[in-house]
Amino acid sequence: MTTTTDTHCPYCSLQCGMRLHGEGSAVEVVERPDFPVNLGALCGKGQSAAALLAPGARLTTPLLRERPAGPLRAAGWDEALGRVAEGLAATRRTHGADAVGVFGGGGLTNEKAYLLGKFARVALGTANIDYNGRFCMSSAAAAHRLAFGLDRGLPFPLADIPETDCLILVGANPAETMPPALRYFRELRERGGKLIVVDPRRTRTAEQADLHLQLRPGSDLALALGLLHLVIADGLLDQDFIDARTSGFEPARAAAMAHWPERVERLTGLPVARLREAATLFGRAATGMVLTARGPEQQSKGTDTVGAWINLCLATGKAGRPNSGYGCLTGQGNGQGGREHGQKADQLPGYRSIEDPAARAHVAGVWGVEPDSLPRSGRSAYELLDSLGQPDGVRALLLMGSNPVVSAPNATHVTERLRALDLLVVSDLVLSETAQLADVVLPAAQWAEETGTTTNLEGRVILRQQALTAPEGVRTDLRVLRELAERLGGKGEFSDDPEQVFEELRRASAGGQADYAGISYRRIRAEDGVFWPCPDEQHPGTPRLFLDRFATPDGRARFAAVTHRPAAEEPDADYPLYLTTGRVLAQYQSGAQTRRIQALNEAAPGPFVELHPQLARRLAVTEGELLAVTSRRGRAVAPARITGAIRPDTVFMPFHWSGAGRANSLTNPALDPTSKMPEFKLCAVRVERAQAAGQTQPAGQAQPARQTQPAGQAHAARPAHPKKVR
Repeated sequence: MTTTTDTHCPYCSLQCGMRLHGEGSAVEVVERPDFPVNLGALCGKGQSAAALLAPGARLTTPLLRERPAGPLRAAGWDEALGRVAEGLAATRRTHGADAVGVFGGGGLTNEKAYLLGKFARVALGTANIDYNGRFCMSSAAAAHRLAFGLDRGLPFPLADIPETDCLILVGANPAETMPPALRYFRELRERGGKLIVVDPRRTRTAEQADLHLQLRPGSDLALALGLLHLVIADGLLDQDFIDARTSGFEPARAAAMAHWPERVERLTGLPVARLREAATLFGRAATGMVLTARGPEQQSKGTDTVGAWINLCLATGKAGRPNSGYGCLTGQGNGQGGREHGQKADQLPGYRSIEDPAARAHVAGVWGVEPDSLPRSGRSAYELLDSLGQPDGVRALLLMGSNPVVSAPNATHVTERLRALDLLVVSDLVLSETAQLADVVLPAAQWAEETGTTTNLEGRVILRQQALTAPEGVRTDLRVLRELAERLGGKGEFSDDPEQVFEELRRASAGGQADYAGISYRRIRAEDGVFWPCPDEQHPGTPRLFLDRFATPDGRARFAAVTHRPAAEEPDADYPLYLTTGRVLAQYQSGAQTRRIQALNEAAPGPFVELHPQLARRLAVTEGELLAVTSRRGRAVAPARITGAIRPDTVFMPFHWSGAGRANSLTNPALDPTSKMPEFKLCAVRVERAQAAGQTQPAGQAQPARQTQPAGQAHAARPAHPKKVR
């Protein structure tokens, strides 16, 4: 029987509404014009999302690796789960609970993120759980909490963006990363508002700006401080707002005054006239917003950088008021909800600190365990990956919905650490590059085969509804966690019914900052999503935060007294260029899903190195010629793409591919001291013609549209590691 199901896209943080129409597994995506975020519009990824639901495009049986380092083979669920439970329990007995680690993903539903955190702390007793969302917007989250006392990607709905008078978009390219959102920026300009884009590249988004500030990579902090200096010098402060609703302005003022225009010109490469134009546009606007994305956040000073942009909003009175404020364009589909409910090493559900005795007592009561039984804070994402296989580190890892072989910084090193594990278990819907290294691979149900909630970048909790039945041999992650908890004999109850898990999440989050207590599946269906915090069922939800007070103890926003400092790694004689990385329109994150869809591969078939014509002439390289890009951590090889849209001192690579063209073989794992965000966005490299560098290997190729062999067949053996113990 043909059915139509309202649901949401599985990709970015917009969580666009869509409908699945069809029969059995033969479904197609059709327009859903009534969902307010996208009004029916979808990018190519959303339009083709159903292609991965076909049985031939994904895993349909568990896989086990023969000992000690043989090929993967098909297995039954009982054998696979037995191997996992036995291995986790043995590691815990021999090396202690913290020798077992859990690594989650920003695409997991709220229910999965919640249960994964509970499983780590209750069934395993480990402190070592984190997720790839740490690589997404953790610096913005840290700065948001320091300034406002609360972190939500956007403190206002997307619909408010066209109503502001001036918007500064920093290190974001929504034209390629979340195309349906571009209409909000277009409507802003049609209404007469001004759009300023800060980016080292002239992206498709920058082309639509009234002012493009093409700064030097890593100088975003200096730029924000320089703009605040000019706002102060030109008398554009909102002193009444500063006095009534903020604290800590004087130290922030002193820091900004040390960043005079000529100094900032030297640091950023932007002419003083451009700086003055930007400061005047924003400072004189009646309302304004600053939105950041990975550009300023994925730096070893990302928290300070975002803090400086928040300072600019506070100093001009553009926060805590209608049509004004600071916000972050979250990247992953559930990057917001994924960190609210327990996947981060330092957090419990409801955005509670795991070190807070009251928070521990509340959550332990919901879970039916003693507060003292809960572990304390564990390692952050990169620190966890760096510890894998080490004597005092994590020796057995359960990894769910992530592909760090492609997505982690210093990826060659991370791959070596994954190979050093005593046990690697991967739950995923495809045989990703990371799953290919695993001892046990568990085939997971997909977005359209299970029901669950996600929280989009606005803080809107939405419901993805099951539209079809998963293929035989595939199980949901919730069921896997329940069955593993039972086999491990852990305390507490584990349900695999998503609505029951959500009801428990509501109780666990009650009273916390991310309070979902008043949100139910019924309300989400009836209201097209509910904005948190929502403390009870009579509460309307909170689409706009901070209008009356900020979420700090005294209700005042806090300025950050920050100053510019260099990146962890700046160009020098050996590595004279900046490398920056990012996404392209047709691919998503590590590409594990999108590289298996033919239409998306045709649009973006492989990696490339974007470079300026001046640099191309200096290297005597032509369009399409293979280039070798080398950093202190590794080398990547990909074809040249020559364009005047990038700075002459900078090259760009997309990070969606593995193999020789893997951009994250180059990136720097230097961490922000507060957020523990790695410095993905810039490192020092040298670029050579691949032939001249003695490199003849072709760049990494796109994955085929479908697996080239059935999921249950044997795959190549994982290389043995000398420290591996079976």
